[in-house]
Formats: sequence, C-alpha cells, structure tokens
Amino acid sequence: MYVAVKGGETAILNSYELLAADRRGDQDTPELTLAQIKGQMRLALARVMQEGSLYDEDLAALALKQASGDVTEAVFLLRAFRTTLPRLGYSLPLDTAAMRVRRRVSGTFKDVPGGQVLGPTPDYTQRLLDFGLTGSDSAPSPTLAEQPLPERLPCVLDVLGSEGLIEPERPADGDPAPKDLTREPLMFPADRATRLQNLARGDEGYLLGLAYSTQRGYAESHPFAGEIRMGEVAVTVCPEELGFEIEIGEVTLTECQMINQFAGSRTAPPQFTRGYGLSFGEGERKAMAMALVDRSLRAAELGEDVHAPAQQQEFVLYHTDNVEASGFVQHLKLPHYVDFQAELSLIRTLRKQFDAQQGDEA
Repeated sequence: MYVAVKGGETAILNSYELLAADRRGDQDTPELTLAQIKGQMRLALARVMQEGSLYDEDLAALALKQASGDVTEAVFLLRAFRTTLPRLGYSLPLDTAAMRVRRRVSGTFKDVPGGQVLGPTPDYTQRLLDFGLTGSDSAPSPTLAEQPLPERLPCVLDVLGSEGLIEPERPADGDPAPKDLTREPLMFPADRATRLQNLARGDEGYLLGLAYSTQRGYAESHPFAGEIRMGEVAVTVCPEELGFEIEIGEVTLTECQMINQFAGSRTAPPQFTRGYGLSFGEGERKAMAMALVDRSLRAAELGEDVHAPAQQQEFVLYHTDNVEASGFVQHLKLPHYVDFQAELSLIRTLRKQFDAQQGDEA
C-alpha cells in the first residue's frame, strides 16, 4: 500500500531547481549542446533510440542531456514522449541486404565476398587512455579507400545457404503481420517476431548478461559470428492514396547473424541455425547479444532441451525492459509506511513468541 506524501510540495519544487543546477554544472564551463551530443556521443545516442523505440537523434540527444547522461532515464523520457505521437502509418520491411555498408566483418570466413570492412571500431585499439583527447585538437581525416565499396555487399551466410548447410530464412505460414508490442500486451507462447521485437527494445546490459550465460554452458551454445554489418538502410512507405512505394529517408542500423551448430532432428538434417539481432545506430554489442539470446530462445522450436534461464521465454522476455525494471526497483523509494508498520508488528509478535519459547526451554 502506498500513501500520499503531504506537505512536501515546496521541497519537491526545490528538488527540481537543485536537479537543474546539478545538470548544468559549473557555470564557467560552456554548456553542452545537442549538436555536440549528436556528433560526439553517437553510441549512447544509438542506445537511447534503440531502447526508447524512437529513431530521432535530436530527441535522443535532448533526453541524454536532460537525464545528465543516465541512459536508462533518457530511454524513459524518450518512450514517454513517444506515447504522445500520432501513428501515421507503417513502413515496409527494411532490406538490410541493400545496406550501404560502412562496416562488415565475419568471424567464420576470412575471405568473404566483398571483403572484410573494418570501418569505425575500437576492436583493434589497446584500450589505453588517450590523454591527447584532453585537448581540443581536431581528429585526423580518415584515409580514403583506393576503391569505393560496392553499392550492395552480398550476405556472408548466402555462402552456406548455397550448399544447403544453414537453415533457410522463410516467412512464417501465411506471413502474418507482427504484433506491435507498444500497443498490445506480451502473451505466451510468443512467436519469434514478437520475441525479436521485445529483445530489440530490451536493456543492453541485461541481454549481454544472458548472452554471456549461453556461452558459459547455460544453453549448450557454441556460436560463430556469421556476419556483422553496419550502415544506412532506406526506409520506404506505400501510401494508399499513391499505390506505389516511396523512400522517405534512411536509418543507420547494425545487423548481426550468429550461426550455431544443430545436430538435426527427425524432420531436419544436421545444419547450422541462425540467431538474429538488429539495432539502431552503431549498436554492435547489443545486436550480437540479441542474436545469441534469440537463438537460445529457439531451443524448444528446434527440439532441444530447455533447462537454462536464457532459453525460457517468460524469464527472458518479462525482464528485458529497463524502464519497467527501473520503475519497479525505484518505487521502493516511495513511502511504504503502512506496509512496513504491518511487517514490523508481525516481526515483534513473532519475536515475543520466540523469546517466550527460548525461556521455556531454558
């Protein structure tokens, strides 16, 4: 039971002012602008857009600034604003195979069609603090490639697909439209499209922990990074009044396809199976974790034993949402005076009974 906090309006208003002052920081330091956040904190920006389910760099930058860099709070702010927006329509499925690639790597084949494209990545840095960044020197201009990348890089997993060594990607029977989890409640059992939508909005840290667990023996998983690609993908719509497709813009996406060994079943031959992850912006770690958890949640579908937490739909999908999790944890800060008094009275009664029993035994 919660009770209202009375007589605290002045204190609450003062807390707003203190929060604003702490957010601003030293007045002698130039204020952080949204343009700086967009340009120099792109990875935090991408995570806020991904978990906030809204692709808008300006709004994500504002949310990060308002939240003083607290990503979970920024996600909450963005989702809250998202609920005020009208739904004008739905875009057509994105064609990630037509991505204008800026980074594409594979951990399964050294020589892949189109080559490995390292792109912007910290993977090959020494993870040492760069004190050169304490100054204001501009970054060096990137070296241009001798030959530009082709407009369309072939998908690495097509190599295995051509030999029939990996499960084909087929739409579900009847190809039903996926549910919209922002408008419909999560129900079990959830189909794969619903699970992927849930994971896409899920907290990166939580998914990372689950993905790690699958590699440590809690899902019998031995994955390989079939392909990870990042770049820009066109967004198209087909207005009813026009009757044809038009491109309305593009979004930056990171896509990951994990492959896992599968011993086969009574109806399926031994082959590789897929785990899939997709993230707004440069979200490689999120996309990889999502792909690992996606494959883990397919255990029952593939006839594998379900015994690990990451294989259990309800455990995974009910706890992915950082906004819901944060709210449920932080609500403990609210007054619970009545609840606690009831618990306190019970403990006092039980303690008296215990003390009396101990005295009788003595």
